[in-house]
Amino acid sequence: MRCECANYHEAILPEHRGNPLIEALPPKVVDEELVARLSYYPKRRAEETKLKAFERLEYLTRLKALRQPLPIYFEVFRAIEIAIREGYSAKNPLSPTTMNYLHYSLDNRPNVEPRTGFFQPKGSGITIIGESGVGKTCMLEQVLNCFPDVIEHKIYQNMVLSIPQIVWIKVDCPDDSSVKGLCHRILEQIDQKLGHPPTKPAGTIALLLQQIEALMKTSFLGILVIDEMQNLNLAKAGGADRLLGFLHNLVNNLGIPLLFCANPPFDKLLSKSFKSARRAESSGYFDVELMKRDDEWELFVDELWCLQWTNIETSLTPSLSNKLYSLSVGNMDLAVRIYYSAQQAVIGSHDERITEEVLELGASIAIRATKNLTEEMRKKQALSILKRNRKDDKSELKSHQNEDIPSKEIVNTKSKPITIPGDLTRPHHPEFYEALIELELAEDLIDRMMDTHLIQRVSLESDPLEILSRAGVLCDDPLEIFK
Repeated sequence: MRCECANYHEAILPEHRGNPLIEALPPKVVDEELVARLSYYPKRRAEETKLKAFERLEYLTRLKALRQPLPIYFEVFRAIEIAIREGYSAKNPLSPTTMNYLHYSLDNRPNVEPRTGFFQPKGSGITIIGESGVGKTCMLEQVLNCFPDVIEHKIYQNMVLSIPQIVWIKVDCPDDSSVKGLCHRILEQIDQKLGHPPTKPAGTIALLLQQIEALMKTSFLGILVIDEMQNLNLAKAGGADRLLGFLHNLVNNLGIPLLFCANPPFDKLLSKSFKSARRAESSGYFDVELMKRDDEWELFVDELWCLQWTNIETSLTPSLSNKLYSLSVGNMDLAVRIYYSAQQAVIGSHDERITEEVLELGASIAIRATKNLTEEMRKKQALSILKRNRKDDKSELKSHQNEDIPSKEIVNTKSKPITIPGDLTRPHHPEFYEALIELELAEDLIDRMMDTHLIQRVSLESDPLEILSRAGVLCDDPLEIFK
């Protein structure tokens, strides 16, 4: 959690200037800088591939830290950024309007209008829809982490301004669609963000709503993100209606932007039940889908493939890229997990090459619990991903690799053979395996040959196979000989 002291920047819009809540937000950045904030590319050094197998297995955890943003990440970030600023534009804490808003509810405010007018809420809505497993929650976490959780105000333009500002809160929709359950989760998040001991919830729903609304006001909540909105159940004794009514009040009366994140068919459910469905998408409606097998997928795989800790370098080929796409159905998280499991399976064996069969083995390990879902996702492939130009970085990486470790260099390790069903490039007979590997790596192979001209001589004979058999070079009945 990021709690920062307010650092003010002049707002872009003249009407936002002089509002400490807006000026304390991170300044707008160009897309190039936003790429750096939303992405993370772990390092891999050539010397790490020469470590012992159990050490290299530890390095595989870096794969899970890979963050490759998609184009939709930028759209969601900009939508959230605008919604927060728009919501704060009506809540300048130095304005008499805001003082009136903080002390009185819409129904109980006095008839005496402040000189700056009554509070006019500017809350808006954002909706994100996507099938389970496409990365909606991961995307939200990456985007929200670009904003501080809490901003502490002390002094603004030589004036004392001691107020907290909670920029965002993210909670999951309760399974029972209860207002009480949602309020408890919001209350818990507010206490956690502000570092307060747990607040005792009010005893009745009415008092609990007042308690939550008062805390949201005084903490100047920027946006409320509600994930798992597909849990909303309209059939449960009106619970969903009350919950949606509460959320409707947050937007219309408190001016707090909302972001809904859900699986289908929440979009249809929302349009039928929410009084102001247009508010749920007034600041953006986004469909999150799977990646297509195109140049953008190849850019992502190129980034992923660089994170290879096997002791033999396997170059990325179109067939390997296609196999990984087929196994992961275009889901980045699944692709990372499959690649992780594939390396984990072969590191420490005599042959650490990554083949299509190894990727299939990795998939069988990584997606056992989600196999049915993956098959379903494979039928619904579509979408967009970020194009990222890292030619300079990649050329530098390749240069570094070429200097430190030759292509396809094998590092000897004391390890056991691994058998991968279907991979005919690996010997499947343990009794021959170690001898074959020893010969493959032998530097004195010519010295080991007792008769270096045998093949050349027998090629001139009328029955070369018989001669080779008598010389013990050709074994035409191994089951009989080695039984």
